[in-house]
Amino acid sequence: MKFTDGFWQLRPGVTALYSQEAYDIRETGTVDGTGIRVIAPTKVIERRGDTLNRPVLTVTLSSPLEGVVRVRIEHHSGAGRGLSFALPGTVAGAASFSIDDAGARLRTGSLEAHVTPGAPWSLSFRSDGRPLTASGHKSQGYITLTPDAQVDPGIVGNARTGSPAGRSRTFVHEQLDLGVGELVYGLGERFGPLVKNGQTVDIWNADGGTSSEQAYKNVPFYLSDRGYGVLVNDPGHVSFEVGSEAVERVQFSVPGEALEYFVIDGPTPKDVLSRYTELTGRAPVVPAWSYGLWLSTSFTTDYDEATVSSFLDEMAARELPLSVFHFDCFWMREFQWCDFEWDPRVFPDPDGMLQRLHERDLRVSVWINPYIGQASPLFAEAAEQGFLVQRADGSVWQWDLWQAGMGLVDFTNPGATRWYQDKLRALVAQGVDCFKTDFGERIPLDVVYADGSAPDRMHNLYTHLYNQAVYDVLVEARGEGEAVLFARSATAGGQTMPVHWGGDSTSTFASMAETLRGGLSLAMSGFAHWSHDIGGFEGTPDPAVFKRWTAFGLLGTHSRLHGSQSYRVPWQFDEEAVEVTRTFTHLKMRLMPYLYQAGLDATETGVPVMRPMALEFPHDPAAAYLDRQYMLGSDLLVAPVFSADGDVEFYLPEGEWTQLLIGETVTGGRWRRERHGFDSIPVYVRPGAVIPWGARTDRPDYDYLDGLRLRVFPGGEGIAEVRVTTPDGRSVLLTADRSEITR
Repeated sequence: MKFTDGFWQLRPGVTALYSQEAYDIRETGTVDGTGIRVIAPTKVIERRGDTLNRPVLTVTLSSPLEGVVRVRIEHHSGAGRGLSFALPGTVAGAASFSIDDAGARLRTGSLEAHVTPGAPWSLSFRSDGRPLTASGHKSQGYITLTPDAQVDPGIVGNARTGSPAGRSRTFVHEQLDLGVGELVYGLGERFGPLVKNGQTVDIWNADGGTSSEQAYKNVPFYLSDRGYGVLVNDPGHVSFEVGSEAVERVQFSVPGEALEYFVIDGPTPKDVLSRYTELTGRAPVVPAWSYGLWLSTSFTTDYDEATVSSFLDEMAARELPLSVFHFDCFWMREFQWCDFEWDPRVFPDPDGMLQRLHERDLRVSVWINPYIGQASPLFAEAAEQGFLVQRADGSVWQWDLWQAGMGLVDFTNPGATRWYQDKLRALVAQGVDCFKTDFGERIPLDVVYADGSAPDRMHNLYTHLYNQAVYDVLVEARGEGEAVLFARSATAGGQTMPVHWGGDSTSTFASMAETLRGGLSLAMSGFAHWSHDIGGFEGTPDPAVFKRWTAFGLLGTHSRLHGSQSYRVPWQFDEEAVEVTRTFTHLKMRLMPYLYQAGLDATETGVPVMRPMALEFPHDPAAAYLDRQYMLGSDLLVAPVFSADGDVEFYLPEGEWTQLLIGETVTGGRWRRERHGFDSIPVYVRPGAVIPWGARTDRPDYDYLDGLRLRVFPGGEGIAEVRVTTPDGRSVLLTADRSEITR
């Protein structure tokens, strides 16, 4: 939210009080153990009378984890902490501190926070003596609004009910300095420019599609290219002005009486993500079979078992390896989503069908959401037991958008969660292997939750409870390392329940590009795995779009053919689309030893499999703004083609790079323009890389060591070590002499 009118004035109806000085500094107990408490009056105290009738902000510093500083700013502490994110990595006693005439210093690892006594207010952060950022004069603000204040609340929420505009009249904000040339990334899966400088970003989950400023996955965490990150520990509405109000600062604000944030040390962007995911949770291991190609029925198409079987027969006949078949919404009867029952008109023998699919060595995914339509037999059952979110008068909250008369499962109620999970357990027992957890964004505000949670703070957090309920069922039934979702919405910590896909895109090259930007932004927000609808969701792509998107979609962690009103089987487009699908599916199977290990490494380090160039090459200024290419793991550079004619422009960092598909070697440190046929895409191997190359092209979950080749590429020296881990857990460290180039 923007509160000012230029540098000098406030907007009409806005009153702002700022931390003016560090008046009193002392040791205090905190949730992290011992910390520092600072009383920061909103006026410089010149005489005793100035302490009367005067609001103060209380600033508390502590550390939940080595290399992380927690900052809490409070006006009225009695207002309560409210909901915050789960922080499984918290370790007590991670900091030391000192207080003397020069102020207070809190040290945790290489990170130091320093509060200077007196005026003006100054809180600075340094790492190994290197300045990171600071909170200075007029940075910490307590804002009050009159009823007619001319302030945009920043919430678009297609809950469509219970708009919070005008509800909260107080806000707390912090502003942290931006250095000259400093760039900011992250804040969830956002489809606009990768670099967030100059943007206003509202952390508020919404179902807006990929062609809007809204986002399904909002994460109040940003990553600076100066080697630090900031997480605002608030699951409600957080507004970020990234150099878009005070152009020398990042401002973030929350409604209410308190704001809490963490400064997370690097020194590299990878180190920041590693520490951030250590605090909020790392992505678990996902099964090797999930890396294979997923085929969907699509959304509103007509289908039955015969349709499904015809698709599978044709895929097999054309040597298109398939790992997962997904049944979208209409596996259940219309108006009854969700009743978790197969529609008997088109699937009269679901048990037999699932068995037949498993006999084809396929996994099965089905679509679900957290809504119960009024026509579902489960609606009355859930309403009677109090398992649906209610209005203040005790009635069930309902609306007609999406499913007629639908209610919302209240996952803050343990009984409701168990009830919902039991429905899923029956499906898992029947033979369903995984779930597409759709929706979770359209969460209303004029409701009451069973545990008393504030609706505005539950809006973003709801998806976390929903996905956790589903994910836990799969872990319980399939075991660690075998559970996988296909989820749309998320917030901070959602990376612990993979996989997430990009949401509703259109079937155009422009939407393909914005989809990639969303994935890169999500990677900068700590998510290790990501997918998208190959060919786009809305509309039917022309053959050129489908073929280009197929090459892009199969060079990622997870790959799904899915659409809205038309099937996405490649022969529906042309025979060349079949060849393209075969080429890149086979390529991905060959790359599985490399990709699967990258996924395992992400579990250990928090560094995503798919990486923006700025994450992998933080010291190359040419990489800073790149959002039409990416690194897949540490050694493969991919530049999707966003045109029918095959023209593509991309940047290669310094060194001798090799085109994986044809073996051509080129010198980097420059931009390249190339033209590619539909059966090709720029995939370049990093100088000196050694790529483990699998022997099979028919499936992703095979014994990678059987017939494995180590492909050695030019540009390196000495002996390289390459770890290869098979899906059954055998792990081998192999060596290769980089002088013996094999390509």
